Amino acid sequence: MPDDETQTPTLNRRETLNRRETLNRGGAARTPAGPQAPQLPGAAEAPAPWLLRLIAVGLVLAALNLRPAITSLGALLEEVRDGLHMSGSVAGVLTSVPPLCFAVFGVMAPRLARRFGAGAVVCAGMAAIAAGLVIRPYIGSTAGFLAASALALMGIAVSNILMPVIVKRWFPDRVGTMTGLYSMALALGTALAAAVTVPLTSAMGGSWQSGLAVWAVLAALAVLPWIVLVRDRTPAPGTPAPDRSAPGQASRQASRPADAPALRITRSRTAWGLACFFGLQATAAYITMGWMPQIFRDAGVSAGTAGVLLAVTMAMGVPLAFVIPRVAGRLKQQGPIVVVLGLCGLIGYGGLYLAPAAGAWVWAVLLGVANCAFPLALTMIGMRSRTGAGVVRLSAFAQSTGYLLSIPGPLLVGVLYQHSGGWGLPIALMAGLMIPQMVAGVLAGRDRTIEDEC
Repeated sequence: MPDDETQTPTLNRRETLNRRETLNRGGAARTPAGPQAPQLPGAAEAPAPWLLRLIAVGLVLAALNLRPAITSLGALLEEVRDGLHMSGSVAGVLTSVPPLCFAVFGVMAPRLARRFGAGAVVCAGMAAIAAGLVIRPYIGSTAGFLAASALALMGIAVSNILMPVIVKRWFPDRVGTMTGLYSMALALGTALAAAVTVPLTSAMGGSWQSGLAVWAVLAALAVLPWIVLVRDRTPAPGTPAPDRSAPGQASRQASRPADAPALRITRSRTAWGLACFFGLQATAAYITMGWMPQIFRDAGVSAGTAGVLLAVTMAMGVPLAFVIPRVAGRLKQQGPIVVVLGLCGLIGYGGLYLAPAAGAWVWAVLLGVANCAFPLALTMIGMRSRTGAGVVRLSAFAQSTGYLLSIPGPLLVGVLYQHSGGWGLPIALMAGLMIPQMVAGVLAGRDRTIEDEC
């Protein structure tokens, strides 16, 4: 009997353990048949292939129009100055208008995109470019010319900001490839305008007005693919749709994250590094697009050849704008690419100072390589945030702040050129700005995101 009494608790414990194991096995077996993990409320389904193709075409056509308003003017700057009786300082103001407009109007892009949709904003931007390019050559005064240029540049500004956003939204697994594609198209449009504006002007009777206005046709074509997306309000794949159960609460929730993180992004060293890098490369780019043909013309190069040299500089971005983002996307840190591009710029400016005409083609190629800091900066914007919303904030902050920082550069070059009577001081300024550009780029290229710092 004592033996039976001692064995009974042991059996009870074994039966209890067996029951628990049976329940665990049953629960585990039932788990797959139970309800799946909940998805994000209102998450969008994968977009149709035709829609992705249409967006890709729209990106390319929009990118083709983001620089002809500037480089076509650079090729005919001397004729425009003579026609409107501009001084060197006023021409410097004219070459500073692009970064000023990009800084002022670029801030509006995220808010406009949230209210009307990114497709509608880009469509309106292309229409503004077309209207500005048609109006500005025929308005007949310097003030009117500047105002019409600002209209076109406003369209460029909002599209500039939204390009990385659209890529991140619709092609999240191909950011490097799609950034390279539209950067290549941007470089192609830049080079095309620089190369053919002078020949087109000659073919149309030598009128600089016609040579500038013809680029409105390309902008009008770019409006077409975005018309289909004007009414599109569907969220991107994997993006939660707004909750419409409580409209007032939903609107407050939508506005809250747009305001609060925008204040915190200023705490990020990476964001500031990107803004400074973007601003310094923009300074170099707009000085090059606005003044490089004049540098070659003052060195004895013909107007047509000077335009082709600018086209060569811009055309270097066609292959490199596709290659650099892909290479950068595979690296944890992009600092080495920044340094290589900066060294090419230093050598190019040195040659432009010592022998502008003799080595013109070499300097044009080297400066074209240095100008590929732009697609690198766009790629880093897409890589320095984990979320689409973060990319929106970072793109708006880096580009708007960067363009604001770049405003004095082209203006200062015009003032130095007028008061010194030569290009020595302006070229020294351009070369000197390459040093802080490399420093800021190395800082921005570190392997971290703004979410780690905000």
